[in-house]
Amino acid sequence: MAQLERFAVTQVPTHGIDAVLARMRVLAADLPPRDGVAVFNRVYLSVTEAVDRAVVRGATGGFPDRVAAVTLDVRFAERYLQALDAAACGVRGPACWQPLLQFRRHPGVRPLQFALAGINAHIGHDLALAVVDACRTLNCEPGTLEDEFERVGDLLVALEEHVREELMPGPDLLQVADPLTHLLGSWSLDRARDAAWAAARALWALRELPSIAAEFTHRLDTSVGLVGRMLLTPLPD
Repeated sequence: MAQLERFAVTQVPTHGIDAVLARMRVLAADLPPRDGVAVFNRVYLSVTEAVDRAVVRGATGGFPDRVAAVTLDVRFAERYLQALDAAACGVRGPACWQPLLQFRRHPGVRPLQFALAGINAHIGHDLALAVVDACRTLNCEPGTLEDEFERVGDLLVALEEHVREELMPGPDLLQVADPLTHLLGSWSLDRARDAAWAAARALWALRELPSIAAEFTHRLDTSVGLVGRMLLTPLPD
């Protein structure tokens, strides 16, 4: 448990997003390209860089509240990095990340499956908890972060489309890709994002009932993990 809470702090430093990007870039350099975590990390790194450009660097289309956006983004990324820290230390982390960590080197799993399984874990479980983390840090209600939540979600939707285009087999492989198309067609980032917002609001409402909140979080974690395991079903060549 100590490892999983290693990043829990009461304030978000101004360099927080830079620290997150540095961690992800180290992972990108160190992991084999075909490793399932490496595939997801490349996807997530590109999202975080986009947030950095929009929020920190003041690019066009930035977020309404810079402090809230940075806080949410850093808290969100920390959930992913905590899961990797736990695995590196031999500690079992959230159930939602276990399928990706267990199947990361499976030869029958395609890169697109790795990417979407990571997105599923991060959106389906981590995003709701990150909203609550950010609310506690900023001493605000979830509604205060709704604009930032939606803006991050828009970036993720655009990225998911890019991931599908880049990693989906070409037209000449459609026959082979039929099982993949069927498998991935059952998952939607929009639905996952909507569910994450509902879960965040529920967790915030339950914050004075820790045992019920813990049970809710556990069930959310295991259900997202089940979806991730289905997304990583090995497919024939």
